[in-house]
Amino acid sequence: MKNRMQCALRPLALIVSVASLGGCAVGPDYHRPAVQTPSSYRYASPQAEAVDASLEWWRQFNDPVLDDLIAKAIAQNKDLAIAAARVEAFYGRYVTTRAGLFPQIGVNFDPSRGRAVPAPGFAPVVGNQFQLNGMVSWELDLFGRLRRMTEAARAEYLGTQAAQQATRIAIISNVATSYLQLRDFDNQLQIAQATLASRKGSLDLFEERFAGGVVSKVQLSQARSEYESAQASVYGIQQQIAQQEDAISLLLGQNPGPIPRGKSITALRAPAIPSGLPSTLLERRPDVLQAEQTLIAANSSIGAARAQYFPDISLTGMFGAASTALSGLWMGPARVWSFAGALTQPIFKGGAIAGSVHQAEAVQQEALFNYEKTIQQAFADVENALVGAARTRDQLDATTRQVGALTEYAGLARDLYEGGYTSYLEVLDAERSLFNAQLQQSSLQDQQLAEIVNLYKALGYGWNPPAPSAVNGNAKPS
Repeated sequence: MKNRMQCALRPLALIVSVASLGGCAVGPDYHRPAVQTPSSYRYASPQAEAVDASLEWWRQFNDPVLDDLIAKAIAQNKDLAIAAARVEAFYGRYVTTRAGLFPQIGVNFDPSRGRAVPAPGFAPVVGNQFQLNGMVSWELDLFGRLRRMTEAARAEYLGTQAAQQATRIAIISNVATSYLQLRDFDNQLQIAQATLASRKGSLDLFEERFAGGVVSKVQLSQARSEYESAQASVYGIQQQIAQQEDAISLLLGQNPGPIPRGKSITALRAPAIPSGLPSTLLERRPDVLQAEQTLIAANSSIGAARAQYFPDISLTGMFGAASTALSGLWMGPARVWSFAGALTQPIFKGGAIAGSVHQAEAVQQEALFNYEKTIQQAFADVENALVGAARTRDQLDATTRQVGALTEYAGLARDLYEGGYTSYLEVLDAERSLFNAQLQQSSLQDQQLAEIVNLYKALGYGWNPPAPSAVNGNAKPS
């Protein structure tokens, strides 16, 4: 029996040796395509600083409340939870695909008991039957179909990791910009309330003067109109604050409610603009990493499609024991075995394989163009953020000077009116212009900080990129 088993297993050992030594993967191997990228940015800041990309850049705002909000969003945001679950799902798909590279081993134990009549006139016979079988099946990947499918599944898994990082960066930047806008609304509310209080004083004064016959009803109506306009602005800004708090609550993964405040918009410190932008951009942008993994998966799918032209070779084996008594399963005469091999070669499929190859090649081209487009978009995003930060700073400086001039103008106009040298319309025009300029100044303070946030988002900063290490054994890819 031992010699028979050795003879039976010799073909299996021979084929396994051939598979391990002569197997090849059909289809193109992946090589990162060369993409033309700019050597520098048109709007690179001369004040750029060397920044450690692994640091949490938002802490440069020096606002503990903002730090806590971002930490809470990372821990509780539902989109991040969805992205994490998607990563685990694609890891499971990768493990399932990779399993086809290995032999599939199983065992079957089949006990039975029956009663039979051997022949008419004979007494019935009651007997037992026990059978224990170990089974092995293996598809030999001589032409690399399973390996290419595994490569594609691994790339898809790594792509979902990059997508998860993109979601994380988006959540962090959204919380930061939403908080900045909330503090802008708070500042605008203070401006509007101060303006409302000033106009209420003017209205009260004009009502007294109208009662004394000093001013006309036209002037009283003008004062009342400006007061109501300021009151409407207060209500509108209060509505924006409540809606902004609700939006931030959703980013934090919690029900709508009040949001704590930290530093005012004028006290917040802008993060430094990092230097060395072109060299770090392609290494850290998760959408670029995801686009490349999509390209790798599409490239591997070409090989998997082409491998359909070649035969599939599968091996099956069974070794076990069968006996009428359970104790007899361990006796030599009870042993049973079988070995089989199967080869499947496609001959005519009406162009189905050619169509699959053509589709895979087209998908690969689409992924290539998307990869190139993603890189171009990455540089465009950084350019836009750089010019936004520079020009917004210039606008803020100009608006600050405008606020100073209008403050002086409003004071002079009121003095001239009180002295009887000008009409009240000039006072209203000056105060109205000052109010609008103050609101614009507050918005530009928010926008200037938000452009820095957009720059860090465009660079992909704020996270440690996973190392695309090779997968060995059962180790989970990182």
